[in-house]
Amino acid sequence: MLFSEFDLDSRLINSFSHFGYEHATEIQARAIPEAMTGKDLLASSKTGSGKTLAYLLPAIQRLYTRRALVNRDPRVLILVPTRELAKQVFATLRTLIAGTRYSSILVLGGENFNDQHKNFQKDPHFVVATPGRMADHLKQRNVFLEGLEMLILDEADRMLDLGFAADLRAINNAANHRRRQTLFFSATLEDTEVNEMAQELLREPVRVAVGHGQDEHLDIKQHVYLCDHLDHKQALLHHFFDTLTIKQAIVFTATKQDTVRLAELLSTWDLTTGSLNGDMSQSGRSKVMDDFSRGKFNVLVSTDLASRGLDIASVSHVFNFDIPKPAEEFVHRTGRTGRAGFKGDAISLVGPKDWFNFKEVEEYLKRTLPTSTIEGLEPTFTGITQKRAPQKDAKPKASIKKKAPKTQKKPTARKKAVFHENDQQGFEPFRLPKKQTDQDG
Repeated sequence: MLFSEFDLDSRLINSFSHFGYEHATEIQARAIPEAMTGKDLLASSKTGSGKTLAYLLPAIQRLYTRRALVNRDPRVLILVPTRELAKQVFATLRTLIAGTRYSSILVLGGENFNDQHKNFQKDPHFVVATPGRMADHLKQRNVFLEGLEMLILDEADRMLDLGFAADLRAINNAANHRRRQTLFFSATLEDTEVNEMAQELLREPVRVAVGHGQDEHLDIKQHVYLCDHLDHKQALLHHFFDTLTIKQAIVFTATKQDTVRLAELLSTWDLTTGSLNGDMSQSGRSKVMDDFSRGKFNVLVSTDLASRGLDIASVSHVFNFDIPKPAEEFVHRTGRTGRAGFKGDAISLVGPKDWFNFKEVEEYLKRTLPTSTIEGLEPTFTGITQKRAPQKDAKPKASIKKKAPKTQKKPTARKKAVFHENDQQGFEPFRLPKKQTDQDG
């Protein structure tokens, strides 16, 4: 479906033209018309599906076509789970309302509370906020939501995972009137807590479900390599940066210490690199994210802080240096590539310590991810066949006198990996510089 087929205000179409999009994604094609009718919406879609525009376009359209309920209160409140996602949404919103009379503010935890209070006194039309800080301002009576026309929850499941349920209920109660429209977006609607929250916030919603988190993302190719140890992982990582056509890449690690160590290692390979972890200050994290989004460096080494809310089309490769737990985090990590219609590759390095997490990922995805090998870097590790050791309080199984004869298990089939070429318009790839020889001088 073309964006031109939506019955959008001409001013909104003009501002939207800066993005260069013509065709709507499936979630946009299904959610935008329903949201524009004024009905509550309960929507689920996988990461990278384009849901930000699926709620921003109807929200701005509403302000263009309807009178405000009151003169001073915010008209649209957008709640998101993380600072990084909030900044992404706010940047897109500002582009769409640039040159109009509508104003917007960004309200995040960890930033100056009094400055935010002053911004509320300017009577913004749009507020993009994290739930905790927004609830704090409501408690201090710095803002009122009796005139709120649209409440939007982006990644509602993640907000609940982070413990924002009480804050969401407080915000809902502050704007609990019949004329409010609520748009509820979540990666999954199968979770009990998500369903309970949706029932509290929504009135006779229209349901739009586009795929599931487990569904295969056709724009992302998955590659898995078994590894013997840390040095083996690092050798494979060097091989990939030396041979693949990469625009920008994210390397995900399990620990904060590894983000710094790996970033320093990659720098010795003449790669422009930045690291991101929870020990950094908010201003430091914001600068790294901003520099990466502006292309000031090519490789970001991060914990799961960057697995959500980072929407950069030029990320051509994601590397799982460690396999995450829980399994759904794997989907959010790999979803940082293959965005906005571009192709992407997700490469996972699985060592003995990663094996059980990797099997849980396969169980979550409901499919087997085949492994590949690199000539000269083949592993001796072939996977662990036995199950995890039982818990201490588990009852021991009765002993069996006669053991069944062991059958030799066939080795796991491995294939040569086929990567996306990433020669699409808008990609300017990099490779590691060639090593100089004595003859080069």
